[in-house]
Parts: sequence; C-alpha cells; structure tokens
Amino acid sequence: MNTGWPQAAQAAEAGLFAETLSCDAVLPADFSVGLTRPGRLPQAEALLLGLAQVEDLRGEDSGEEKRGEQLPMLVQRMDAKLDLMLVLLGRLTRQSMDALPMRTLRWSARGLRLHLEPGTTVPAQEAQGLLRLQPSEWLPDDLELPASVAATAEDANGLVLWLRFPAFPPGLEEAMNRHLFRMHRRQIADARRR
Repeated sequence: MNTGWPQAAQAAEAGLFAETLSCDAVLPADFSVGLTRPGRLPQAEALLLGLAQVEDLRGEDSGEEKRGEQLPMLVQRMDAKLDLMLVLLGRLTRQSMDALPMRTLRWSARGLRLHLEPGTTVPAQEAQGLLRLQPSEWLPDDLELPASVAATAEDANGLVLWLRFPAFPPGLEEAMNRHLFRMHRRQIADARRR
C-alpha cells in the first residue's frame, strides 16, 4: 500500500483488497461517471462463465506438459491455430469499435483500483458510474459493471480511482472470484518461469 495516499484512499485500499483475492494487471478498462444504467450483469456472468469453460477445455491451468500428454498432436495443432484465429479476430473487432484504453489496475470481487492518465477530471467521492473492463486479451468483449467512487488520489503517473462494486448476484460474484483465481494462478506461474 502506498503510504503517500490520503487516508480515504488507504481506507478504500484496505476495504477493497484486504483479506480477499485480488490481482494486479494491465487490461483494457475505463470508468464513466454519471452512467446510471445497472450494467449488463447477466451478460457479465455469462462472459466470465464462458471464459472459464474455454480455459477448462484448453487445460490452461494443468501446464503444457500435461496438456501435451492428454491431447494428440493433431488436436494440439488445431488448438494452436484456433488460438491464433481468436487473437486475430479480436484485433480486427477492436479496430472496428471504440477500443478501451489499456490501464493498470488491481481487481477484486469487491472493486477495482484504476490508474488513469494525468489531466483526468477527478470525480466526486461516491459518484456512481459504469466500469467497462475487458477480462481477456483474446476475447474482444467487455464486462459492464456498476461502481461507485470510493476514493481518489493523484500520483506521479496520474489519477488513481478506487471503485466499489455494489452487491452482485451470487452467480456473478462466484464467476468473478473464479476468474480472479485463474488470473492469480497464471501470475504465480509466470513469476516462477522468470
């Protein structure tokens, strides 16, 4: 935790991330103040569940060695080609629509810490808005989640927002925790490889 942050920011950091699973990442994300629609909660849950199913089928968490033992070489090649096609399709789709900017963030099922560029207008505390977040690089679809501003701070890199989620339906909260768990496992595996 940055001890240079104001007290409200430190309290928001503790409230959103203490004693819960969270992940640091750089993902396409944006927050719009004043958008009061409730977000697409059923679609968000479906997207996260779909990502989990794809990752289960691909055996991403089981490691490359085990994956190679389970799948014949032809199926592995087809899987690799499908991965490449999905990445290409994602890039083409992002070119034809308003792409979300890449942002440094910390994400838990309770909320998000989002780093914005310098000169961004500082929203009022407790301001309601809509968070758009693309949970996977290869899939050009994003989550739309309602959030409120828990705290703000400025640092050398720009504006930092702490966004608190409302109580989500249990299915969405479970799907989000599962997605964060997978992200966390990948981060640990990447750190071990270095």
